[in-house]
Amino acid sequence: MAKYALAIDVTKCNGCYNCFVACKDEFDTNDYLPVSVAQPEGGADWMRLKEVEYGTGWKVKVDYVPIMCQHCENPVCAAAAPDGAVYTREDGVVIIDPVKAKGNKDLVNACPYRAIFWNEEKQVAQKCTLCAHMLDNGEKTVRCAEACPTGALMFGDTDDPSSEISKFLAGNKDKVESLMPEHDTRPVTQYLGLPKTFVAGEVVFSDQEKDCAGGVKVVLKTADGNPVAETVTDFLGDFEFTSLENNQEYVVVVDHAGYGSEQVSVKTNASKNLGEIVLEAQ
Repeated sequence: MAKYALAIDVTKCNGCYNCFVACKDEFDTNDYLPVSVAQPEGGADWMRLKEVEYGTGWKVKVDYVPIMCQHCENPVCAAAAPDGAVYTREDGVVIIDPVKAKGNKDLVNACPYRAIFWNEEKQVAQKCTLCAHMLDNGEKTVRCAEACPTGALMFGDTDDPSSEISKFLAGNKDKVESLMPEHDTRPVTQYLGLPKTFVAGEVVFSDQEKDCAGGVKVVLKTADGNPVAETVTDFLGDFEFTSLENNQEYVVVVDHAGYGSEQVSVKTNASKNLGEIVLEAQ
């Protein structure tokens, strides 16, 4: 039996909203019993894009994170659904039964991902079905992945090692992660490139103000002096350390032959732009 899932490469998502529109097109005004009834015209974004802006000054990043039902192996919404109103199919797809769940508004608040929505007209909680009606009719993909122009969304059978999604997950096994793992829902949806805290800056030579300080060694250390990462400035004198732990104290050490060393302390309570670090000629 196939085990279906989505894998999302955030680094490829450009926020075009094709996935959002495709989902609306498929489910707005369309019933697909027994797995779903039609979405309302507004307010039920089974697929949504979370825009994440982080950084300061001239070093700001914007990422788009697609968020939908994560089709968890431990779906906490099921605990708020008596009589099997939320169930997991053999293929791994989590479904809210539109008949058994009728009137159960508590399901909306049961999801830690805020991926369940209330249909006031139909008096039922709704969410992404992973296009179960399409899969049951023999389709090999889902509408959001089908509509994605950049390949940021991948759908497939994770039990098939030759599938695109299995190859992607295997090739990035040390990099992919779950969304909000602290909830212990064991989501099958996996992400690559979720926004992470970064520290960046620019190195300037005191005696070469018109020339960029490229090739300068920059070391990131813990507060007690243990090296964490090392890089060199690019041709513009810029450097960056990414995927850092939140709320940690670090020291950035900048060193270059013929110049005095500089150190800057930083705490990653947010992404930080250290601005210009001037190395004095010796």
